[in-house]
Amino acid sequence: MTEQFISSRQNPLLVHTKKLLTSRAYRMQCGEFAADGTKLLEEAVKWEAGLHTVIAQENVELCKLPEFVRLVRVPADVMKSVSQMDAPQGAIFLCKIPQEVSPEVLPGSILLDQVQDPGNVGTILRTADALDVPVVLLDGCADAYNPKTVRASMGAVFRSRVQMMKKEDAVRCCREKNIPLLAAALSEKAKDLRQAELSRAAVIIGSEGQGICRELLFASDGQIIIPMTARCESLNAAIAATIVMWQMKR
Repeated sequence: MTEQFISSRQNPLLVHTKKLLTSRAYRMQCGEFAADGTKLLEEAVKWEAGLHTVIAQENVELCKLPEFVRLVRVPADVMKSVSQMDAPQGAIFLCKIPQEVSPEVLPGSILLDQVQDPGNVGTILRTADALDVPVVLLDGCADAYNPKTVRASMGAVFRSRVQMMKKEDAVRCCREKNIPLLAAALSEKAKDLRQAELSRAAVIIGSEGQGICRELLFASDGQIIIPMTARCESLNAAIAATIVMWQMKR
């Protein structure tokens, strides 16, 4: 493996990388994404996550890279101009987005509806990976390959394939497979999740601001609720998803 040194911020590779870090449309167009951090780089190498290029600050120590990976060294000021982090760790890397496979809903899945915060989506993917729970991102969710999502997932996006589906397709899949579709909702008719059978269900988690869309609420076979004190209005989406996933595995 050979090293290349780049000092110009206008270098095409660095311009391309910055666009990957900031634009979802550009990531989809190019079929690749960029992530930031030496620890995440180690995970990408370990799980063979389509890694093909590493941009590293000069003198920053890296893990052992595969021979086919392109390594580019840059000065600290150039790294800071490309990285989206307040305190860059000194390594940005580029990976191919995995080829799409036909998405499906499986028993014991979490469906995320309009969860737009990349930190929440990444945290949910991380927890789901730890508990071996399938996750499907429905319309309006944050991009799984947003650098903030990737960072919050702590490498989960490298270890398991991220599934994305349209709402109507997810509902149809549940109907065809006889998978109960349950909505985690704050309503009087919702059932305490401790009394619900979740292991074979698909549970919808909505965003903190809007909750679950009306279309999915109407399509659900029932609603569940996480019991809370009366003074508490709601839970963070990632926390709610974690509680549901834990209950699924009991």
